[in-house]
Amino acid sequence: MIKPWINIFVAAIFETGWTYALKYMNFSALKEAYVKDALFSESVGIQVTPFLFYVIFGGGNIYFLQAALKDIPTATAIAVWTAFSLVMIKICDIYYFKTGSSLMEFFFLALIVIGIIGLKYASPA
Repeated sequence: MIKPWINIFVAAIFETGWTYALKYMNFSALKEAYVKDALFSESVGIQVTPFLFYVIFGGGNIYFLQAALKDIPTATAIAVWTAFSLVMIKICDIYYFKTGSSLMEFFFLALIVIGIIGLKYASPA
C-alpha cells in the first residue's frame, strides 16, 4: 500500500505551501487596501493572494492528510507528515529564500529522514 504514503507526501507539500502563505499574510494591509481601494483593485489583489493560497493549500493539506489517516496509524501518519513538512520547509528556506544553514542542521535533518524511513517500515500499513 503505497498510496497512503503518497497522500502523506502530497499533504506535506501542501503544508509547506500553507506555511509560506501564512508567513506572507498580512490582514492589516489587506484591510487597509480594501478600505482605500475597490474590492477588485490591484492593491487588494496583491494583499488577498497569500490568503487565497492559505485557503487552497490548507484545504489540500487537510484532504490528503485525512485520506492517508484512513490507512496509516494516526501517530505514525502525523509524525511522518510533520517530518516531511519540516524537511521541505528547510529545503525551501535554503534554496529558495537563501537562508543560511549549518552542518549540524543537515545532520539533524538526516536524522529526521532516517526516522521517517524507520516509521514507514515499522508501520503495519
